[in-house]
Amino acid sequence: MMSFLNQQELIELGLASFGENVLISRLASIYNPDRIYIGSNVRIDDFSILSAGDGGIVLGSYIHIACYASLIGQGCITIEDFAGVSSRVAVYSSNDDYSGRALTNPMVPEQYKRVTHGPVTLCRHSLVGSGSVILPNVILGEGCSVGALSLVSRNCEEFSMYLGVPAKRIKSRSRKILEVEKEFLSNG
Repeated sequence: MMSFLNQQELIELGLASFGENVLISRLASIYNPDRIYIGSNVRIDDFSILSAGDGGIVLGSYIHIACYASLIGQGCITIEDFAGVSSRVAVYSSNDDYSGRALTNPMVPEQYKRVTHGPVTLCRHSLVGSGSVILPNVILGEGCSVGALSLVSRNCEEFSMYLGVPAKRIKSRSRKILEVEKEFLSNG
């Protein structure tokens, strides 16, 4: 048995759309596939969870979502071309209120909860290190990288490196990746 879904299984999954060379592990969990759009050259590894809410999930091309990563929430989650999500990363476009002023969890009726929903965008060439958490209403700018075990609750500048809890900018990131992309695409 192949470890990734074959073409017919991808069609039967019921995704909103998908491109060429899409590799989704048989061990990944996909919820509301009709709200998930996938470009070309995308790999989603074992035990990843994609749970699309009303806003959906939009994946560009040349993307890797590593094992145990999760993309969850009501807001739109967008991952642009050449972005990467390392293992055990959690991207949330919804977040419960932890202040004690409201109840939490999906088994409680909405009127007793205070959930924040908002879009999350990982722009081109952004990279999120293992074990990091991205909260709603966050944009990782083009070329931004987030170090392992970081908590991102605010927008991150393009071509910058972030690290920590909460994530803070530590230095600039090289723009050389843009030249490498041009070379790659011209040879492909």
